[in-house]
Amino acid sequence: MKPKMIWANLAVADLKRTQKFYTELGFKPNNPHSSNELVSFFAAGNELIIHFFLKNVIESNVKNVTFGDSQHRNEIIFTLSAESKEQADEWAEEVKNAGGTIVSEPESFGENYYGFVFADPDGHKFNVFCM
Repeated sequence: MKPKMIWANLAVADLKRTQKFYTELGFKPNNPHSSNELVSFFAAGNELIIHFFLKNVIESNVKNVTFGDSQHRNEIIFTLSAESKEQADEWAEEVKNAGGTIVSEPESFGENYYGFVFADPDGHKFNVFCM
C-alpha cells in the first residue's frame, strides 16, 4: 500500500472543548473540514491530520468498531486514503492476502465516500476510504 494521505481519528465527548484545547496549543485548524460532528487540525506541518469526532458520529461511520473510554484507555484508528474505489478494493484483497481481517467490507457511505475497515494480525484497526 502507498496511501496518498494518512490521518488520525479520535473520539471525543465535547468538540468545543477539544477545539479550544488544540487551538491554544497552536495546532493549525484544518478548515473547512471542521463541522458540528468533528474538529480537524494539522500536526507536523501538513504531514499528519488529526480529526476529533464526536464518539457517536465516528462509531456510526466506522462500521463494527467501538471506541472505548479514552480517559482510561488509549485508542486510535488511522485512516488511509485511497485514490479510487478500485484501489480500495485492491487494498482489501491485499489485506486479506497478507493475513489481515476485513472488519467491514468495502461499501459506499455518506456522500461520495467509499471504504472499509481492517485489522492487522494484532487487532490494530485501520479505516480505508476514498472521497
